[in-house]
Amino acid sequence: ACNEHNVMKLVFSSSPSTRFKGSLFSRPDVDGLTEDQMPKLPLDHYMQKYAETKAMGEIAVQQEVKRNPKFLGVSVAPHQVYGPRDNLFLPNMLEAAGSGRLRIFGKGDNRICFTHVDNYCHALIIAEAKLFIGSPVLGKFYIATDGDTHPEPKAYCVFWKEMDKAVVGMGFPSLQNKLHYPFWFLYPIALFCEMLGRILRTTFKLNVFNVFVLTMNRWFDISAIENELDFQPIIGFKEGWEDSIEWFRQNWLPTFQKGGLIGLAAKSQAKIDVQAAGRNW
Repeated sequence: ACNEHNVMKLVFSSSPSTRFKGSLFSRPDVDGLTEDQMPKLPLDHYMQKYAETKAMGEIAVQQEVKRNPKFLGVSVAPHQVYGPRDNLFLPNMLEAAGSGRLRIFGKGDNRICFTHVDNYCHALIIAEAKLFIGSPVLGKFYIATDGDTHPEPKAYCVFWKEMDKAVVGMGFPSLQNKLHYPFWFLYPIALFCEMLGRILRTTFKLNVFNVFVLTMNRWFDISAIENELDFQPIIGFKEGWEDSIEWFRQNWLPTFQKGGLIGLAAKSQAKIDVQAAGRNW
């Protein structure tokens, strides 16, 4: 498409999940890794179709950079994007909490990093400024997160601790006061749901991928994007998380609808339906 329309600059929006080397029977662990310490593309297997298609796009960018010296491309990925008006991550988690179904998966101590939407936009903008002939960033892959503004000294946060703040912020009961679901209990159920979903051609909210990502470590050393693209978060995690919780309390909570066991949160699905209706297939 870039060649067809003579577009010679591209900042490709990728995903760290392109490097999550796991399967139905193997949970990955990404515990403070740099981009270079993660598996190289292509992988033999991807944990979900989303990651596979993102990897295909990223590989296409790398190949075109090598083939055409005039093509200037780089891939930048956020991790667990959040912020006001989020239509996917927080609505699905908060809907499950408000419906009384959400529990802490596993021990509840898995480490993660987040990316405020404004920080990701900032990363995309500064990445474009680094695209010129001979630039050392051409064809490379970078991860942008909230970095050292996360509460833990090593620049991560504890996923379920922060999720509980959002849940309590909506006025829902704390997840910490409820029974935790151990991994050994969740995993076989998720496997069953995975197989049943393939037979019924649907997706259950409790599936292997979701159990894995909600119990695995998912945080990164982002020194590469800091040093090579001069990236620094413009919104600190504490400020961004509190602002997001407040936005959801004022705008999402009054129209909260309890969801079911299949599919996305009601408002997430509604957005997809609107977009699909407006497409010229």
